[in-house]
Amino acid sequence: MEFFHNVNIDFLGKKWYFLSFSLIFSVAGLLSLLFWHGIPWGVDFRGGTLVYVRFSHPPDVSAIRAAMDRAGLRNPKIQPYDQPSLNEVLIDLDVRETSEAALDQGKTKIINALETNPPAGKQDLNNASSLAIKNYLMDKDPMHLGTDAEAKYTAQAQAIVDFRDKVRGGVLSSLDELKGAQAVDPAAAASMPDGFYLSDFGVRNVEIVGPQVGGQLRTQAGLATLYSLLGMLVYLGFRFEWIYGIAAVVTVFHDTLITVGAFSLLAPRFEISLTVIAAILTLIGYSNNDTIVVFDRIRENIKLMRREKLSEIVNRSINQTLSRTILTAGLTFLTVLALFLFGGEVLRGFSLALVIGILIGTYSSIAIAAPILVAYQEWRIEKGKRPVGMPVARAR
Repeated sequence: MEFFHNVNIDFLGKKWYFLSFSLIFSVAGLLSLLFWHGIPWGVDFRGGTLVYVRFSHPPDVSAIRAAMDRAGLRNPKIQPYDQPSLNEVLIDLDVRETSEAALDQGKTKIINALETNPPAGKQDLNNASSLAIKNYLMDKDPMHLGTDAEAKYTAQAQAIVDFRDKVRGGVLSSLDELKGAQAVDPAAAASMPDGFYLSDFGVRNVEIVGPQVGGQLRTQAGLATLYSLLGMLVYLGFRFEWIYGIAAVVTVFHDTLITVGAFSLLAPRFEISLTVIAAILTLIGYSNNDTIVVFDRIRENIKLMRREKLSEIVNRSINQTLSRTILTAGLTFLTVLALFLFGGEVLRGFSLALVIGILIGTYSSIAIAAPILVAYQEWRIEKGKRPVGMPVARAR
């Protein structure tokens, strides 16, 4: 399938426009990385505490931030999480303790910050543990049980927690809702208002990543990227010539720099997490594949068009593979764009890296890799050397 027939675009004639475009975005990203926002590492790499909070109403991020400031939690990163209808936010705290006592530290800080005027002597059922509910039922004994009270009230407490978390999504709007839970005894449900009240939020989950683990992940991510670039250089050096491999690696470095720079410019809205690193590694392979297709056609045409200039051969090769490039990159781009728009907050960083990378990777295969190859060959001719990878007849 071809979109274009007999197309003849002078891509190399526009190389200075392409290089100017790349220079602008590369420098902007580099300045942001060095002087403005730095590398926006996610909690996976820098360490910290992630707290997932669900509300009974659409959350007000500004109000949540103000509550965090009043509680002494400075500069928390707050963003909507998952589907908007779930009313859930993700709060990123700079709490890097990893001891046993610190596991509930982030949760407790968030609860204390968001609770306003709690009734004296009552517990928040939306954030109470099954143990706290069991202890209350044991003291209250609403079911008037005998010797096996502890086992039965343990089951009742777990039934209440399961109803809250699995049926109501983690947040109860009214204590009367417990009366409709089949596994909850009516007497136990009726006794809850005496010892519990309901806040408008519930802490769903807490994740902690220690700074040492984050540092190890940063090192491993850097090594994975470096090894992939070296592997490409070696592969292309053996399959083509070393200049092809160098051009491909420079191109991929260009793509990676612009992608990471874009994340730095968009910080703190987007961060580099493990999924983003996976996307960048995917893009290294994707961009390399597209570059190899163009290089392979250049190598074939060099053998067929011995008397043509290298710039004309490269232009012809790019035009011949243009339909394939547009078809492959276009369909892939539409897929990741849909993922970015409709995939939810969890996949937003991953899909953004793919959206930027596919656009830049496709562009660089044409606008960066090919001019590097031609420039090197012309430099060798000026120095009186035979161009690398060119037939002997061409050199004469």
